[in-house]
Amino acid sequence: MSDIKAAITGIHGWVPDYVLTNQELETMVDTNDEWITTRTGIKERRILKGEGLGSSDMGAEAARGLLKKKGLSAEDIDLIICATATPDMIFPSTACVIADKIGAKNAFGFDLMAACSGFLFSVATAAKYIESGSHKCVLVIGADKMSSIVDYEDRQTCIIFGDGAGAALLEPTKNGMGVQDSILKSNGEGRHYLHMKAGGSVKPASHKTVDSKEHFIHQEGQTVFKFAVKGMADVSAEIMERNKLTGDDIAWLVPHQANKRIIDATANRMGVGKDKVMLNIQRYGNTTNATIPLCLWEWENQLNKGDNIILAAFGGGFTWGSIYLKWAYDSK
Repeated sequence: MSDIKAAITGIHGWVPDYVLTNQELETMVDTNDEWITTRTGIKERRILKGEGLGSSDMGAEAARGLLKKKGLSAEDIDLIICATATPDMIFPSTACVIADKIGAKNAFGFDLMAACSGFLFSVATAAKYIESGSHKCVLVIGADKMSSIVDYEDRQTCIIFGDGAGAALLEPTKNGMGVQDSILKSNGEGRHYLHMKAGGSVKPASHKTVDSKEHFIHQEGQTVFKFAVKGMADVSAEIMERNKLTGDDIAWLVPHQANKRIIDATANRMGVGKDKVMLNIQRYGNTTNATIPLCLWEWENQLNKGDNIILAAFGGGFTWGSIYLKWAYDSK
């Protein structure tokens, strides 16, 4: 078995300038700051404004920032995986568009769609390319313009989602750092509770589907919440048990930022204190595939080489999973 592991060797994030606060939402829909904060932990979220801008623009910004930070040329990248639930278009892939926008002429790319678990699934996928020895410089980008599929008259969903992007560089290492283990799961029965009703091959776009608002997020909140709490908590506990880790061994839990109550339940199940949980949902809301890389970006200067880190996510599908990695560099 190869001793090559895939390590995250750089991270960068990007969010739009426009801030949509709970107070502004109060003027748009029947809700209030106290109701939103109590149920989700969210105070504000970022929204991408401007005609003709999509997920690829945010992903490209995150990628450019990462390349600059690492002193790399876009031509050094040999693979781009873009995790997104809001691609620029059905085809070509957003990864291909990002590659063109940043000048990554030597990279092949593809999109990975696993809803909010997509970034985690993409890191696990990228790790396999690196462990095989076939690729040495991989960009994993999580980017979503969730405002493009949110109905701002639906108070159940419009309070939750925001826009943003994050990019991670994965490279091979033989020093024991990097991705140690992953557990990925899915259950298609969950499709009934969190989905977009129209726009695919089963129900193509029509005047009727547009008039019926079937191109927005449909979520049965309580059902999704129950599955998410159990799914994220169970899989995070499972990966710790499989690797003989306790809460004391974990430097950081990096959870998908869907709901603060889900995050708290996951940390409690793992035996990880709140001081070890990355939390920025209050500022960005749920940016879907961007939540985990945005957390790593914001906490980068607090990460130390060898830190045991657990990534955990849950998304539509249902999809969920966890990754155990050892941080590969001192960020200070």
